[in-house]
Amino acid sequence: MHHSNKHTIFELFKNQKMMEDTSTIDIKSINEKIEKESAFVDLLTLEMNKVIVGQKHMVERLLIGLLGQGHILLEGVPGLAKTLAINTLSQAVDGSFSRIQFTPDLLPADVTGTLIYNMKQNDFSIKKGPIFANFVLADEINRAPAKVQSALLEAMQEKQVTIGDDTFKLDKPFLVMATQNPVEQEGTYPLPEAQVDRFMLKTVIDYPKIEEEQLIVRANLKGAFEKVNPVVSLQQILNAQKAVREVYMDEKIEKYILDIIFATRYPEKYKLADLKPLISFGASPRGSINLATAAKCYAFIKRRGYVIPEDVRAVVYDVLRHRIGITYEAEAENVTSVDIINKIVNEIEVP
Repeated sequence: MHHSNKHTIFELFKNQKMMEDTSTIDIKSINEKIEKESAFVDLLTLEMNKVIVGQKHMVERLLIGLLGQGHILLEGVPGLAKTLAINTLSQAVDGSFSRIQFTPDLLPADVTGTLIYNMKQNDFSIKKGPIFANFVLADEINRAPAKVQSALLEAMQEKQVTIGDDTFKLDKPFLVMATQNPVEQEGTYPLPEAQVDRFMLKTVIDYPKIEEEQLIVRANLKGAFEKVNPVVSLQQILNAQKAVREVYMDEKIEKYILDIIFATRYPEKYKLADLKPLISFGASPRGSINLATAAKCYAFIKRRGYVIPEDVRAVVYDVLRHRIGITYEAEAENVTSVDIINKIVNEIEVP
């Protein structure tokens, strides 16, 4: 084994116990490229921090969704700056923003758009709905009936919308952040499992820490929020979405991801037989794809050109918490999908 060409990769993976033939992949150059491509992440974060206090986790997840071309389901009580966060992101990225407040009387056309009859021209013109924006906040998605939910989800999945006989491509980049209230209120329509699976991440946000909230109160009472400037162009984001795919993922990491996913389906094969009665269904192949994508995005945000196990562990909860069905037995024992992920992540050997 030659020393020279192994030298750089050995430095990168010293603590990763990962060695392989570098003739096919030059980690060093990928790493340099990603470091250059991801330079805007710091700018973007700084810009958002002008307005958003704390909520580092939420901001990071928004970036992962944006770079991974996924969408985010956000759960948290009202007043935790969800609207503010995605609005700020759209200003910092120089993109368009729209907010759709989901209510029980909303119609699919209120999301996608409608044909309007024009008497003068004796013709129909098209009025595009609020879905045509780069950043769409779908607020309280569980308050609208299934038809409206599926209109939104179809647009998210297909990246296009049909109005009348015409099909329109949605703007790129396109990020939907849907929020739902955790409290089971009257008159909510929970998203069906198959629909929830379409969200790359489900992030649960909590109240700010007391010293953060002190800053929030001060800033609000002063009424002096700094202006958010567009520091990143939409083109830069589109380039970054391409670059993220080039982040190197070793086969050992792929295997690690698959082990985690398969443990949600066949826990007994991973010395986790006690989880079997608690899981009604495991993660689908979308879970594997999204876990791999999110791990690459996380590495990118950390300005690294290769994925380490820590990246997978950092995103695993948000990628899987909505993809594992729990049984009545689990509910009776107060076991959540997060507890299940915890057990799996602690059991499965880290490469």
